[in-house]
Amino acid sequence: MSLDFLILYEHTVREYESDLLLKLELERRGYSCEIRQLLDRKKLRYFTWKKPEVLVSSCMYDNEAINSHVYNNIGKCNKIVNLHWEQMLSDDQEEGDWFNMNGNAKKCVQTCWGEKTAKRLQAHGMEAKNTPVTGAVMMDFLRPEFEGYYKNKAQLCAEFGLDPEKQLHLYISSFGYASMTDAEVKELSDMAGTDFTGFARTNRVSMDQTLQWFDEYLGRHPEVELVYRRHPSEWKSEKLEALSKKRPNFHVIFAGSVKDWIVAADSISIWMSTAIAEVYMAGKSCHILRPVPIEHEYDPVIYKDAHYVTNYPEFEAAMNAPNPPFPIAREMIEGYFDPSPVPAYKRMCDLLEEVYKNEPRDLPMGEGYTPHFNWLKYVALWGVHILYRLKWEPRKVFFFHKGLADFAQRIYGYVDKAYVAPAEVKRMEDKIRPYVK
Repeated sequence: MSLDFLILYEHTVREYESDLLLKLELERRGYSCEIRQLLDRKKLRYFTWKKPEVLVSSCMYDNEAINSHVYNNIGKCNKIVNLHWEQMLSDDQEEGDWFNMNGNAKKCVQTCWGEKTAKRLQAHGMEAKNTPVTGAVMMDFLRPEFEGYYKNKAQLCAEFGLDPEKQLHLYISSFGYASMTDAEVKELSDMAGTDFTGFARTNRVSMDQTLQWFDEYLGRHPEVELVYRRHPSEWKSEKLEALSKKRPNFHVIFAGSVKDWIVAADSISIWMSTAIAEVYMAGKSCHILRPVPIEHEYDPVIYKDAHYVTNYPEFEAAMNAPNPPFPIAREMIEGYFDPSPVPAYKRMCDLLEEVYKNEPRDLPMGEGYTPHFNWLKYVALWGVHILYRLKWEPRKVFFFHKGLADFAQRIYGYVDKAYVAPAEVKRMEDKIRPYVK
């Protein structure tokens, strides 16, 4: 029996919850749907008797992506819908070639969270039929229809040992480069072909001054609990550890969903994270803390012309403001995140259903595309998954060949990071299902 929809995900934290919401809605409508990771083993059934009618991808930028994400997973298919997870870009990225799709990727259905993205893609050569505006599925969990989905303040405070009677301030950090050494920054710059030295310096200076503000403020306001939602790269930060020891009301926490914290917080501050859209969709406001300017080529375009807090007196005043206005103009943020009265997951499933029922809108695997099956990747993935099942790390198995060990260990790491245990999948489905109506 053939499969109606196959959803491929790349990053678990970014995508999996939303993919499950789509899957449950499609199943409610009577369709069959499965979710697989991009680096899962390639299986014969998806090329033959269980070949999906529609392939739903996580990204789709060029012909090589069509080859890797579609042809190497299910063979030939012209019904390709891209969930298009990277839509919050800098102005340089918006004008560049890569994020505006290349080759036959322009013939795939590239879903857009808002009109601004659709118009950008159309300005770079895409047809309107392939740039439908669906809204952002991950924002649906913050809608009134999902009230109760996230933990409240009392629950979070109890879980992490915070005082629920105190004001709960949340800071969402993006200082990914601040904890990197100069050698690590150089290595990353060489690998990416872009010099990140200046941006790394901006990270460090911004982080230092922001922590100074927190230090002074928390010393003056013991009635406040400040949760610092750290960036994944900040786990080794001595500065965060030092401030935690100095101020008992400063807490560095990475556990839990950032949306849990957004929903629970009494006050929210941010640097340059795209989570500012979640804050808006949750019906809350926030402050953008910018001790020093950010280079425009790295700053998400949604922050253009926003209101920034740039010094400590402004920060103190902001923390005491009971109902601050949102720091980004409504027209700007809603241009990137369409605020339809219909939830995005339903709009997305309407689109998927329409693609399923009708002839392909275009032919991504037609003229201009040459299919190529990657046998090396096919064999490598089977080998790595066998090692992963046995819990044998490649660097130990292939100790006799450093190049092979490093290559296999890198894939092993990606597989491990993206793995979602069946019990966790069931827990997430059970949590989402009551809201799918």
